[in-house]
Amino acid sequence: MKRVLIAEDEAAIRDFIVINLRRSGYEVLEAADGAQAIRLFDDCGGEIDVAVLDIMMPEKDGMEVCGYLREKSAEMGIILLSAKSQELDKVSGLMRGADDYITKPFSPSELVARVDAVYRRVALLRARGNMEQTDRCIRLGDFTLRRDERILYKRDKPIELTQIEYQILEFLFKNPNTVLTRAEILREVWGENCYVDDKVIDVNIHRLRSKIEDVPAQPRRLVTIWGMGYKWIA
Repeated sequence: MKRVLIAEDEAAIRDFIVINLRRSGYEVLEAADGAQAIRLFDDCGGEIDVAVLDIMMPEKDGMEVCGYLREKSAEMGIILLSAKSQELDKVSGLMRGADDYITKPFSPSELVARVDAVYRRVALLRARGNMEQTDRCIRLGDFTLRRDERILYKRDKPIELTQIEYQILEFLFKNPNTVLTRAEILREVWGENCYVDDKVIDVNIHRLRSKIEDVPAQPRRLVTIWGMGYKWIA
């Protein structure tokens, strides 16, 4: 069963989300605040596919919950709900590990499409993980991407990656010295017909540079090709 956690303090919006996701075949857990969302996550042993979190909530806000969930699970999908005036919060949420965000107000079709897109990524990732149990790796200079551990090593020092970061980096490692467009990265990581804003790519590239580059502001490996996309310099 596809399981989604909804954390939204406005009952009318929460009911609207729950009804539409249940109609689309999801099992839904409901939380009226951030603290309850964390309790529900812990009570079910973290067995949640996607979490939809409102940024502005009592007890603990969506940012705190996002950070907690991402720390506990690098695999699950996280979507933030935000008002139009919260542009900075959207970027902050992506930096903390969210996969996507939805701006209020939104239609039922947009909501379900976004959740479906993130769920497909999670399901595909789990399927790949189940199939790739061999001790394989990709080495490029000082960097080794261990596909069995899903960890990047820089000069034998491990660098923890979120699942999104790992998938983006694996795609770049498979295509060194090749410009990959945002559209190509979106298709590779989220699949066809995804509804994810390409700003998610930029935020994850920024996070990757902060982990990988000696001087993130002056990247030497993960470079931007202006007007085209990104390239890994081998």
